[in-house]
Amino acid sequence: MHLPDAEVLLQHMAQQLKPFITARSALVGIHTGGVWLAEKLHPLLDQGMPMGTLDVSFYRDDFGQAGLHPNIEPSSIPFDVEGRDVILVDDVLYTGRSVRAAMNELFDYGRPASIILAVLIDRGGRELPIAAQVVGATLALEARQNIQLNRDEQGTLGLSLHEKN
Repeated sequence: MHLPDAEVLLQHMAQQLKPFITARSALVGIHTGGVWLAEKLHPLLDQGMPMGTLDVSFYRDDFGQAGLHPNIEPSSIPFDVEGRDVILVDDVLYTGRSVRAAMNELFDYGRPASIILAVLIDRGGRELPIAAQVVGATLALEARQNIQLNRDEQGTLGLSLHEKN
């Protein structure tokens, strides 16, 4: 399978997001890939827009089964969420569980006016009724396949496909 260029998809996402930007907008990336995307989208959208990050590890509904992820990062929302138009950014939308966890955590910070979901890749396979308003690309993957966003030392983003055992 030929994978799309992540940097090209990022530019496409920025163009799709511009109509959603308001004076009350804030950008929030979900660790890890969503944060990388948000960091690159921020200067393309509105540098004055506040930006935050979420690590949804403790909000996942499978936390008891999966246990503690070894790379937990602290969430950082350095602005008032109340009444904001939040642009929530993630790398891959699959079951919808990470996005649900992110929304639960976001509401702990306040009640946003709206949440726009922007994802680099929508791979289908939803288990929850969650849909992205902005999508870089839609790929049909089999359940045994996993797509991952990577970042090299220079900060360039790329996609890789892996087969699960």
